[in-house]
Parts: sequence; C-alpha cells; structure tokens
Amino acid sequence: MSEAYEPDNLLDRLSDPDTLALHYDHLRAREREIFDARVGLRGGDVLAVGCGRDPGRHLFPKPAWRMTGVELEDEWPRKLVAAGELDVGLAGRAGELDELEDGSFDVVLYRYVLHHIAYQGSLAPAFDEAARLLRPGGVLIAMEPGALHPVGAGLALANKLGAGPAIHGTLDDIPLSPRRLESDARDAGLGAEIHAVTYSWRRLAPKVQRGIWRLDSRLGSRRPAARLGHTLMLIARKPA
Repeated sequence: MSEAYEPDNLLDRLSDPDTLALHYDHLRAREREIFDARVGLRGGDVLAVGCGRDPGRHLFPKPAWRMTGVELEDEWPRKLVAAGELDVGLAGRAGELDELEDGSFDVVLYRYVLHHIAYQGSLAPAFDEAARLLRPGGVLIAMEPGALHPVGAGLALANKLGAGPAIHGTLDDIPLSPRRLESDARDAGLGAEIHAVTYSWRRLAPKVQRGIWRLDSRLGSRRPAARLGHTLMLIARKPA
C-alpha cells in the first residue's frame, strides 16, 4: 500500500510534464535494452506484482509472454485484463500470494514496487516468494531508485528530516541500496546482478538529460559504476 501523495510538492511544481515524459520514454527503452542483453528469455509466463496501471508490457510483448498482474485491489487488474494488457488479473499482496503454485513463472517482476514494501518492513517475504514462484532458471526483475545517486541521497535526507511530502510528495518514495537488493536476493537463493537503468533524473532539462544518457549504455552494466545509478535494475536468477 502506497502512502498518501501530496501533489502540491516542491519538485512537481518545478517540473515540466514534457521533461518527465522524455525521461519515462528513455527509462522504458533502457529497461528493454538491459533485459534483452542480460536476461536471455524470449517468452513464457510473467507475474507483475504491484502492476498498477502499467504492468510492463514493453518488456513482455504478446504473444510470446503470458502476463499475470497482481494489485492490492482488483480494480486495475480487471481493467487491464479487459484492455488486453493482462492475461490474468488478481488481487493480492506481495509475500502473501499463497494461491499461486510453486514454480509457475519464468519471471517475477517488481517494477518500482519494492520501495513501498521496504518502507513498511522487510523485503525478505517478497524475495522468498519470488524464489518459490520461479521455475529453475527463471528471474526476478526489480527496478528501483538507487540510494547511492545524489538524487537518491537527497530523497533519503528529505525523508529523514520529515520533509518528504513537501519536497517530493510522499514518505515512501525511498531509494534502495544496491547492496540491500543484492543481499536480499542472495538470501532467497537467487544469483544477483545490478545494472544502472539511467544516471539521469526526470526533473532535469531535456538537453541535460540527453547528455547524461551517454553514460547509461557505457557504464550501466559495469561494476562499481552500475551501483551509482539513479534508477537500478536488479536481475536475480534462480539456479537451473
């Protein structure tokens, strides 16, 4: 469950919608680039946990991929099934999806979801559940804001000072450390690697964003530079 969002926050007041859209288009393209280069799967069954309005079909196109989406309430899963974006929609909570059978998915996707869970407590149940649901050789994929990037450090400081809603809108928009993501994945029995989706920030002017994008493909999959990304992708594979 996400915390309440304050729309009249400082950063949203200063942001240009076109600048945000430019960033999100680049983000989807980079997610796809990393997925194609590193995951090695071209079809199967994917579970999108916390699917919201955007379950991640840009990564898992039909007909190669069959997608199940889960949200706390069934409103968006129902709408996405009706729109053809999901094959199956369910109401449920991460870490408590007991109705889903062991080894029934090739990919478990947490796209910008884990930080909401981390705000409330441990990530271990979500990682353990993903390991249970994955087939041998399957992968957990998670995209999250990174704590080692200057913007992530700034968000963490704002939250610590109690100014999160006033500055960026909500208390649970918290960056996650790459070390924590890798450690939690390994504790669940999954191999783990971290990639930087981008070093840029959606609030920056388009010219500045495009300049920073040059770093994404050059450094985004190189350690330790990958760990410094603004947006991180965790790829955690279950042993075959």
